[in-house]
Amino acid sequence: MPERPTSPHLSVYKMFRYTLFTSFFNRATGVVLSVGLLVLVYWLMAVASGARTYARASTVLSLGIFKLVFAGLLIAFSYHLVAGIRHLIWDTGRGLERQQAKRSAWLVAGASIVLMIVFGYCVFLSGAHAS
Repeated sequence: MPERPTSPHLSVYKMFRYTLFTSFFNRATGVVLSVGLLVLVYWLMAVASGARTYARASTVLSLGIFKLVFAGLLIAFSYHLVAGIRHLIWDTGRGLERQQAKRSAWLVAGASIVLMIVFGYCVFLSGAHAS
C-alpha cells in the first residue's frame, strides 16, 4: 500500500508562527468567554430571583477572585472581538497575503490592548467612583 501524506502537525513548524499564536489565542478566548457565560447566567438568575438573592450574589461576585475573573473576561472579550473583526475581513478575501496577515496580527494585538484599557477604565476605575 503506498504511503499517504499525513496532515500537518505542530512538529512541522520550525518556529512559533504568528498565525499559530493568533489562531490558538482566538479559540482560547472563545472558550474563556463561554465559561464566563456561566457567571453572567448566575448574576441574571440572582437578579430575577429577588433582592435577597441578588444581595448574596453581589457579595460573592465582589470577592477578589472574581475581580481577577472579570479582568480575564475583559481581556478575552477585547481580543476575541478584534480577532473576530479580522476574520470577517478575511471572509471578504482581503488581508490573506502573508505580509498582510502578519500586519493584521500586530494590529489585532495592539487594538485589543487599547480596547482592554478603555474597557478596563470604564468598568473598574469609573465604577469605583460611582459608589
